[in-house]
Amino acid sequence: MSNEIIYKLLLSVFLGSLLGIERKRKKKGAGLQTYSLVSLGTCLFTIVALEMNALFLGNFDILRVIQAVAIGIGFIGAGVIFQQSSGVIGLTTAAGLWVTSAVGVAVGVGLYSIAIFTTVLSLVVFIGFGLLEIKFFKED
Repeated sequence: MSNEIIYKLLLSVFLGSLLGIERKRKKKGAGLQTYSLVSLGTCLFTIVALEMNALFLGNFDILRVIQAVAIGIGFIGAGVIFQQSSGVIGLTTAAGLWVTSAVGVAVGVGLYSIAIFTTVLSLVVFIGFGLLEIKFFKED
């Protein structure tokens, strides 16, 4: 296993963990472990797809793997959405897991700057927009 693959896997866990820590801080069900594993898993699927593409001299469709990852994460996201009498809960968690999987894919293909920037933007949404919602849209 190359050092680059190790670095990709470590970076994907780190970026996923940043998002997971924020969610855990807000006492959400999906937190540090879940977000880290989603990012790690999608990064690994992407790396495996790239390696298979190299083995088969470009005759392996890595886009299908990325598409399958996006769909699979959609199923995980659907599992965290619940309808309650007070409304729907879990939509932000589902969206966060979906974005985290995209971060893992970006790391897996070597788009590090995009993965890091997307993580920062996601933290802005989770933290900053969360504060805006509390301030301006809080229901009494």
